[in-house]
Amino acid sequence: MAKYNTLKEFLDAIPDPEHAAKLADLIAWIQREFPNLQLRIAWNQPMLTDHGTFIIGFSVAKAHMAVAVEDKALAKFLPEINATGYSNTKKLFQIPWTADINQDLFRKLIQFNITDKANTQTFWS
Repeated sequence: MAKYNTLKEFLDAIPDPEHAAKLADLIAWIQREFPNLQLRIAWNQPMLTDHGTFIIGFSVAKAHMAVAVEDKALAKFLPEINATGYSNTKKLFQIPWTADINQDLFRKLIQFNITDKANTQTFWS
């Protein structure tokens, strides 16, 4: 597996250009909504952090993009996540490439993590 140093490198490695564009658009939207978040590549995946602490991260598979948030946020918003038709595993939820992005859900998840981790000094909770 290639090591990615930039978002462009990560996106360029996604085989389907439409999938890459969908993830790029989502990340760009998050950066516009939450300009205080910093984009970084960590563990070979794009992540957004606030004062050095993890807020949200992304990975990709053939059928979906995977979205990682802190466990507390995932548990709190799981009913809403599932109501959108997104599936979940223990640590993340999956958005089929064919599904719409629920921006309201993302706004709530991200704001929750920012608020919840305001005084966190470590990367993970």
